[in-house]
Amino acid sequence: MDAPGSDAVFAGSIPEFYDDYLVPLIFEPYAEDLARRVADLVPSRVLEIAAGTGVVTRAAARAVPGPVELVATDLNQAMLDHAEAVGTTRPVRWQQADAMRLPFTDASFDVVFCQFGVMFFPDKSRAFAEARRVLRPGGTLLFNVWDRIEENEFADIVTNTLAGVYPDSPPGFLARTPYGHSDLNAIASDLARAGFTAAPRYETVTTRSRAASAQVPATAYCQGTPLRNEIEERTGADLADATAACAAAIAKRCGSGPVDGKIQAHIITVGNV
Repeated sequence: MDAPGSDAVFAGSIPEFYDDYLVPLIFEPYAEDLARRVADLVPSRVLEIAAGTGVVTRAAARAVPGPVELVATDLNQAMLDHAEAVGTTRPVRWQQADAMRLPFTDASFDVVFCQFGVMFFPDKSRAFAEARRVLRPGGTLLFNVWDRIEENEFADIVTNTLAGVYPDSPPGFLARTPYGHSDLNAIASDLARAGFTAAPRYETVTTRSRAASAQVPATAYCQGTPLRNEIEERTGADLADATAACAAAIAKRCGSGPVDGKIQAHIITVGNV
């Protein structure tokens, strides 16, 4: 994830929890999908922004041919450090970079792509404008965003459960940020303000999120995202108690054994004409 501010603080133990829990839970299916779309564009030089712990980077490294140069960036050095330590099947250039001030020359990439990162940009039009600046004429910006939180079952259960655990100050990170930017009209407006003149293309992809137990998604959301920071700032139930309450709520809805919940996201593609 990429951008300053408390909603983008992926530090401490969060990168490890993020990679161990959230990546297999909700990110891997979309990572493979996005990497395939990047490869289908037959690029020669590719930039990833908000690479996080590298789930899409690893998928793209497998999907695109060897001669393709792959540059992966993120604002959070802790996430990049974890991504680089995990490694990829081929060389990748890892670089810390702010999506709103990309340290690359104009018209230097065929494809710019981003998985579930644009929601964290404080100024989305500015970030899109930077992506357009570094794209070559005829290049493509490709990214995805989560649909409404109500369409993403585990995240919705966690948010509603924590509202009951902390009724005086419900932690709102999930609904506010990762699941708070699904309006396609707003996205189109941000792209237009950034200078994209082509109409964006949208595709909504629905799949399932599966885990061995309710504890897995509860831990993923409560301890593998900046929601953890909001929980730890509150009095009353501690992080373990909050995670346990969310696990119990997921088990009540989905069963005490392996759990299965709906996830849904929008894929956006726009050309730099």
